[in-house]
Amino acid sequence: MASTDGSRGARLSEVLRSLAFYAVFYPGTALFVFACGLCVPFSMPGFRRVVRAWAGFHRWCARALVGIRLEVSGYAPRGQVLYAIKHEAFFEAIDLPCQFDLPVVFAKAELMRIPLWGRTGRRYGLISVERDAGARALRTMISEARRLTADGRPLVIFPEGTRVPHGTQAPLQSGFAGIYKLLGLPVIPVAVDTGPLYHRRWKRAGIAHYRFGEEIPPGLPREEVEARVHAAINALNPVP
Repeated sequence: MASTDGSRGARLSEVLRSLAFYAVFYPGTALFVFACGLCVPFSMPGFRRVVRAWAGFHRWCARALVGIRLEVSGYAPRGQVLYAIKHEAFFEAIDLPCQFDLPVVFAKAELMRIPLWGRTGRRYGLISVERDAGARALRTMISEARRLTADGRPLVIFPEGTRVPHGTQAPLQSGFAGIYKLLGLPVIPVAVDTGPLYHRRWKRAGIAHYRFGEEIPPGLPREEVEARVHAAINALNPVP
């Protein structure tokens, strides 16, 4: 009986914390979007600061209202590298401007078609990924990536292509190998385990982890780079 009561108490706590998160984060996000709209025509540095502040606001809401704390391990070099990140929840996607210095992000084309959001995302540095497109679209993405990273900004990709439930090791999308080959940049794989805490209606308190893996040099055969990236991004994601 004590175990049942404790479980109900934990459940109620999760519901209340999650409702508080939704009540604060989403209206707050609307204000940040409005601020971005004001900054874009007049100040690109100001616009970028607002985006980073929004990511920091999200991290604060997750910690203070839900009780999700973040621990980061491993070395994350600065400059022109390609970060290949496991994708379990919206947490790591929203957190990118907070974790990295002006990241250029490969994003699903569907997101870029959202009115206003897509145009604003492009101004920040999102690159539309047409997963079913051919070589011409790939060359366009690579050209855009090189233009946006000419000043040393890092690149970020979710090589699985979409969110994957914790405990599932999905294959990498075929386009990842092409991007790796054409960019000629080292890859830093990043494992995460945000799914069990964040990707749920009633979010749970706990510690989420980012684990930066060893740098993978450019120029490796496709099979080798895919195997190394796949293993590294799933380091926190054992299959049951």
